[in-house]
Amino acid sequence: MSSEKIRISAVNFANTYPFMYGLTETGFDRKVILTTDNPADCAANLISGKVDIGLIPVAALPSLKESYIITDFCLGAYGKVRTVMLLSNCPFDKIKRINLDFRSRSSVNLAKILAKNYWKREFSWFNADDGFDFINIQDDEANVLIGDRCFEYESRFRNRIDLAEEWFKFTGLPFAFACWTSNRKLDDEFLKEFNDALATGVRNIPAVVKKYGKTGTIRGEDLRIYLTENMNFDLNDDKRKAIKLYLDLLSKL
Repeated sequence: MSSEKIRISAVNFANTYPFMYGLTETGFDRKVILTTDNPADCAANLISGKVDIGLIPVAALPSLKESYIITDFCLGAYGKVRTVMLLSNCPFDKIKRINLDFRSRSSVNLAKILAKNYWKREFSWFNADDGFDFINIQDDEANVLIGDRCFEYESRFRNRIDLAEEWFKFTGLPFAFACWTSNRKLDDEFLKEFNDALATGVRNIPAVVKKYGKTGTIRGEDLRIYLTENMNFDLNDDKRKAIKLYLDLLSKL
C-alpha cells in the first residue's frame, strides 16, 4: 500500500457510534483520515472521489462508477428502526404531500418504493432543504425524517410510521440503509484490519453506550435499546438480498 492515508467518511448519527468506537479504540482512526457527515454527503464525497471509503446510503450505489461493499457490517434493521420515520398530524389516508429529508437518499426512496408497491398511494413529493421547518406543516402533509432527531420530533406528531417496519411487512426482509463502500479496490490486509476494528465496536455495545451515552440526542438506556433492539449491524445474506430487491425496485420508480 502507498503511504498516502486512506480517506473515510462515516455517518454522524448515533447508529454509527459502534463503528466510531471500534475505529478509535483500536487506534485504526490514526492510520486513516476519518471524517463524519450526513449520509447524503458521505455518498457525494465517495462519488466525487473526495474520500476512498464511505458509509453510504444503498440508494447511492448505482451512482458510483466502481463500487465495492468491503466489510461484514452495515446500518440495518429487522423491523422497527425508530430513526427512519413518516410523521404526520393527520391519519395516513389523508396525507397528500410528503416532505423529504435531504440527508438520505435511501430513506427518501424507501418511502417512494413503499408508496408505489405496498401502500398503493400517490403523493406529491417535496424535497426539503436544510432550512425547512419540519414541525409546522399543513394538516395534509407528512415528513420523511431520518436520524437522531426522530427521537426529538416524534412526540410532536400524532401519527408515526416506521419505514423499516413497513419494508419488513412488505418484503419479510430486514432493511440495510447504508454499507461501507469503496470506490476502488483496496489492499486486503487494510480491509481485514478495518473490518476487525468495526467488529470491536459492534461486539461491545455496553462500552459504546458508556462512551457516547451522555452526549447527543439519544442517551443512556434509550441509546442501549436503540443499538441492541432497533439497529442490526451484520451485513448477512438477508440484508444482501434486501439490498438487491431495493435497488431493483428503485430502478423501476
